[in-house]
Amino acid sequence: MPPHPVPLGFVFRSRAKEEKAPADKAQVTDSKQTRHPQAPKGRPTPKRSEAQSQRRSVANTSLSRKDSAKRQREERRQAMDRQRQALASGDERYLPVRDKGPVRRYARDFVDSRFNIAEFFLPMAVIILVLSVVRVPSVQSIALLLWMVVIVLIVLDSVLSGFRLRKQLNERFPDQRRKGAVAYGLMRSLQMRRLRLPKPQVKRGERP
Repeated sequence: MPPHPVPLGFVFRSRAKEEKAPADKAQVTDSKQTRHPQAPKGRPTPKRSEAQSQRRSVANTSLSRKDSAKRQREERRQAMDRQRQALASGDERYLPVRDKGPVRRYARDFVDSRFNIAEFFLPMAVIILVLSVVRVPSVQSIALLLWMVVIVLIVLDSVLSGFRLRKQLNERFPDQRRKGAVAYGLMRSLQMRRLRLPKPQVKRGERP
């Protein structure tokens, strides 16, 4: 027997209590630590007033988008109205891009100031079609001949008009861009006068 016996409680003490105690302390210590403000958990629940204000701001945003779309549609409609009025009155400010500029305006006036055989193509084509339906060989031959004559006259008149228009444009607008103006005028000459857009601003026989 040793003179100073070791207490048996120290030897046979429960290790479960020793392991449990640090864990409890760690939990207590962790619970006291402050959570990062951007952490996904632990954020405070927003107040009712804040939630209502957020919902109200979302509603206002959706309304503003609707108002913006409505305003854009209204602006487009007004632009189309101004363009239609400009096509009727010849106002340069609201004409389409293909019709703007002094070069295009002169090409329109040049074509509108003279008689063009091509503008009578549609009524003449109707007459020739009616004649070709008649079951008489002589009448059908006349219709075919008229058709060939009309085509030749339209080609010759278009070539002559294009040559004159190009010459006038070169003399009047030597420093401006004239690309496509002759073709623009010839395409206009193929349309009937009352159907042309922009509307003619000069009378027949009037100098442009």
